[in-house]
Amino acid sequence: MGSRHSKETAGASGDGTAKTVKPEVRGAAAKKDPRPIRRYLEQPTRDINEDYELGKVLGRGQFGTTRIAVSKTSRQKFACKSISKRKMTHPEDIEDVKREIQVMHHLAGHPNIVQLVGVYEDRHNIHLIMELCSGGELFDRIVARGHYSEKDAADVIRTMVKVVDHCHKMGVIHRDLKPENFLLADGRANAQLKAIDFGLSVFFKEGEVLHQIVGSAYYVAPEVLKKHYGKGADIWSCGVILYILLSGVPPFYGETEAQIFDSILRCEVDMESAPWPKISDAAKDCVRQMLAHSLKHRASADQILRHEWMKENGVASDKPLDNAVLGRIKDFAAMNKLKKEALKVIALNMPKEEIEGLKQMFFAMDTDRSGTITVDELRRGLQKKGSLLPEEDLQLLMNDIDVDKNGVVDYEEFLAATMNLFKLQNDEKLMKAFEHFDTDSSGYITKDELVEALKEHGSADPNIEEILAEVDKDKDGKIDYEEFRAMMVGPQSGQR
Repeated sequence: MGSRHSKETAGASGDGTAKTVKPEVRGAAAKKDPRPIRRYLEQPTRDINEDYELGKVLGRGQFGTTRIAVSKTSRQKFACKSISKRKMTHPEDIEDVKREIQVMHHLAGHPNIVQLVGVYEDRHNIHLIMELCSGGELFDRIVARGHYSEKDAADVIRTMVKVVDHCHKMGVIHRDLKPENFLLADGRANAQLKAIDFGLSVFFKEGEVLHQIVGSAYYVAPEVLKKHYGKGADIWSCGVILYILLSGVPPFYGETEAQIFDSILRCEVDMESAPWPKISDAAKDCVRQMLAHSLKHRASADQILRHEWMKENGVASDKPLDNAVLGRIKDFAAMNKLKKEALKVIALNMPKEEIEGLKQMFFAMDTDRSGTITVDELRRGLQKKGSLLPEEDLQLLMNDIDVDKNGVVDYEEFLAATMNLFKLQNDEKLMKAFEHFDTDSSGYITKDELVEALKEHGSADPNIEEILAEVDKDKDGKIDYEEFRAMMVGPQSGQR
């Protein structure tokens, strides 16, 4: 979902596949390219190589690369997110990057928001130098601790809601709150949690209504799907995270993105199944206030921070939660990592022209220039592109794209869905991703290959048995291509 910033976060704040930053060239042989740089930022900047040494890659995604950056003066380590200008093919992409920079400057100073240290632009990239968060992802730390209580969950959510409260008071809506967008500052037990990704954040005026569908499937609020929302959408996302922290699974799930959206719109929150009977009434009340379908009944950030369960030294119990909850959190995080890594491999193999062409494809299909496309226009457009989908598949695709169920698809819905369609429905791209994990070319992803793949990408002790149980449908102890493909076509459900 979303636009340029519909991405997975890795390392210190990974953001896509970028053109690799070229190493500094020294001495008499160093030659500067005489061609003028096409600048996207208002002011020219220094050469990043004058101030930083760029090193180890921390994460890759569709639009850029994040790597370690070492200050040449202080020798302090930072994270450098390099956003490829070649991938910024439309004016809105450039505006997105400018707004991300503006938002990070605007929110600077909050202890739980990653600090933007500097911005650089060269011929190929816009570079954001940020505080390095080396402590890893939140769920990995929770699982590694082994001891986890309602009080721990309250501490985590309190920090997230404090970030949201700061954003809202500063006139910013985040719009993409999820566990992956919070990292720990360092490896210490009391390390601070930091919000790291503001790529979908926007400035807003009190009472302003937003319409663009953005976010991540599990965490998106029902009013976002209806394209009529405000700052309350951030509270909903925090409520989803709290539900996961207390139960180990998301409150709304399905085999496909469309099914997840349907579940969100129905808003049936299960607080009867295990482990909810063992969860305190105060915790459940907090979840209900954050996941209220009606905005009139949904709590504000300030109200949540004053809730008896959420307050520091409040009523949240420090009695350990059931170990099954930790196991579920571990499974949910690991499953998402496997799919996330596969998506990165696919994104690395996405030709520029496919991304560039999506906008042109939409306007070519919109033959009556209405700003929307119908099933018939989509059918004719896909036929022209040589993609002859059966009628049943076409209807399923329309259902996936048309999230507000008005029978037509606007540009934002089309772009969000077709990015996924062209990444995931193409067997050649899926096979390349499968082969990336199948390191011995046996035709299967084995347990050992899963362990190595997820450890390589920073997953602490992933629960491989649970991943296999979910994906390995024929129970032969390994994942074949068809099983891998079935996993990729729809988001992981995190089912109970």
